[in-house]
Amino acid sequence: MASNQPITVEDLWRIERLGIPSLSPDGAQAVAAVSKFSMADNKASSSLWLLSTLGGAPRPLTQCGEKDGQPQWSPAARSKSHVGELIAFTAKREQEGKKDDESQLYVIAPDGGEARRAADVATGVEAFRWCPDGRRLVFISWVWPELKGQKAQAARHKEFKNRKETGYVTSEAQYRHWDRNLPMGRVVHLHLLELAVDGGAGKVRDLFEGTPYELGRADPDATHFDISPDGRHVVYAFDPAAEKRGDARFALAEMEIKSGKVVVIAKDAGWDFGTPRYSPDGDRIAFTASHQGKKHTMPAQLAVWSREHRTHEVVSAEWDHAVHAPLHWEDDGQALLFTAEQQGRTHLWRFDLPDCRAEVVVRGGWVGGFAKVAGTLVTLADTARHPGQLRVHLPGEEPKRIEYFNDDLMAGLTLGRVEEVWFDGAASAPPPKKKSGPPTMPDKVQMWLVYPPDFDPKKKYPVLHSIHGGPHTGPGDNWHYRWNTQLFAAQGYVVANVNYHGSSGFGYAFLDSITHRWGELELQDVEAGTDWLLAKRWVDKKRVFATGGSYGGFMVAWMNGHVPAGRYQAYVCHAGCFDWTAMFADDAYTWHAKELGAWYWDDPARILAQSPHGFAGSMSTPTLVIHGALDYRVPDGQGLAYYNTLKARSVDARLLWFPDENHWILKPRNSKLWYDEFFGWLKRHDPARVVSSASAK
Repeated sequence: MASNQPITVEDLWRIERLGIPSLSPDGAQAVAAVSKFSMADNKASSSLWLLSTLGGAPRPLTQCGEKDGQPQWSPAARSKSHVGELIAFTAKREQEGKKDDESQLYVIAPDGGEARRAADVATGVEAFRWCPDGRRLVFISWVWPELKGQKAQAARHKEFKNRKETGYVTSEAQYRHWDRNLPMGRVVHLHLLELAVDGGAGKVRDLFEGTPYELGRADPDATHFDISPDGRHVVYAFDPAAEKRGDARFALAEMEIKSGKVVVIAKDAGWDFGTPRYSPDGDRIAFTASHQGKKHTMPAQLAVWSREHRTHEVVSAEWDHAVHAPLHWEDDGQALLFTAEQQGRTHLWRFDLPDCRAEVVVRGGWVGGFAKVAGTLVTLADTARHPGQLRVHLPGEEPKRIEYFNDDLMAGLTLGRVEEVWFDGAASAPPPKKKSGPPTMPDKVQMWLVYPPDFDPKKKYPVLHSIHGGPHTGPGDNWHYRWNTQLFAAQGYVVANVNYHGSSGFGYAFLDSITHRWGELELQDVEAGTDWLLAKRWVDKKRVFATGGSYGGFMVAWMNGHVPAGRYQAYVCHAGCFDWTAMFADDAYTWHAKELGAWYWDDPARILAQSPHGFAGSMSTPTLVIHGALDYRVPDGQGLAYYNTLKARSVDARLLWFPDENHWILKPRNSKLWYDEFFGWLKRHDPARVVSSASAK
């Protein structure tokens, strides 16, 4: 590949994407999923790779699977019935003439050979954990709760698959999530799998069969439960409410695996508990706790339950950071590792329990995952200048890479410089009611800038705002595949990411400041960022654009109704919220009153005051509207209504609608079309390029 080339859409999809690693019992090796994408075939494939933490080239472990993922190394043998060291993973494959309808659990020896299906689970395997004995696993599957036994589940699954009706019938409050209807009539149960020593299908038992218990229905995964170090108990988060809702407050329960006896260990109507993890001795359980009864925006904090005292304590209450799963106990049981955001970066932290003190162990960029075994720590992290990389951190040694999957590709690309700046934004507190008294001081707001390759401050450049979604997220020094700032900058733009009020990673008060007044402070922050940029001599003041997705899409629609015409040459609104009343069709409708301050039927004026469609009469800036039909978080009717409104008002607008994409654009060819339309729209409304094209003619 030629050197010094700006990154292209094709380059972006050539990047191999690394999964979260799992370590061998001695920490000497790691296994991770590596995903590749084909622009020609318009699909992805994923295989497992072994990587040495001591040195040496990675080697492929699997090659023929479809989306091999979630690899987990078996623990060290602790019993005579141990079946040997294995790596378990989920996949859809064809084996012995049988093709998997649902994702299944497979095992393979670390030294290679053929992977084998560990069990035939008609309802599929979502996620799993090894038991400490290395011969049993606990996995998640969606089942019909009224049925007993795997044969009955398999028969019902076959019957449902072969049905001729297509209607979805439900009385549930929570029935769809993200881009799919939840499996009709089914719930999420934990199952115990005992591996067959002879290599055949293992024995499966539904741990929740005949009980009212189930895991959460929104993306259930292996962080929702854990297995005790002695293998006798499993702890899990469950919703104690009779009717399951998207804003549920979860409790924790512990089950004795052999007898099925359940004890609820942590339950409080005002708190949401999750992601439980046993301490090395099994006497304590760490978990996340969010005081939802106080405010729906309260952060997840670190809590620890004691078996001796049968109570729990929120140990990070004085630390103004949100704790991210997974949680990992240090071997001495005196500290936990987890990730948490801080001012546009995500670090790996160690939280010492004796003195409730947090310190950074690995600094981001963006630490997206980690694993630690036998003193060996491996992290998966990216930055705004490189995609995810795996590094090993050994005691007393400098961190070192253990893979180089994308190095040749990235070496041929010239990327833009990344800079973090701060400016005076909005004042989070409302202005004083009285005319006298001290003025409300503005808060400092962070903005990330990505400059075009070979940026020359003596030249003039257009500005492109890339407004993040959430709103309670906080991107910054990270690599993003769907809104890649380096790819934007390669088109010649100075790219600006403002971490406006409401963003995560800047303390709770900053995050909660926008509640019940959406659009107000965020707009002031983005506008202040624009003012900061316009003061720079290298900015072309007539070439400023604003784009955003999800809540960022809401923001550009909001700006279209509030910012005078001409300040921004054009907008791009991807999956943006437009009408908060019609948004009630989304999968998160239970949060609306909490975020906006009222239900739309109780205070329609208050909702309208925070809804872009209420200001449609002032919209005049050209806008590209993008939406996917499978988007249940922001239903595509939002984008269509916005586009139709602009067309009815004779505002220059263009629509890009995908029948097969959700809130994100995930297919390679659709992504290329997305970027082509995105850049084409900006160029069409770029005064300098319009003049240049006219001159050429």
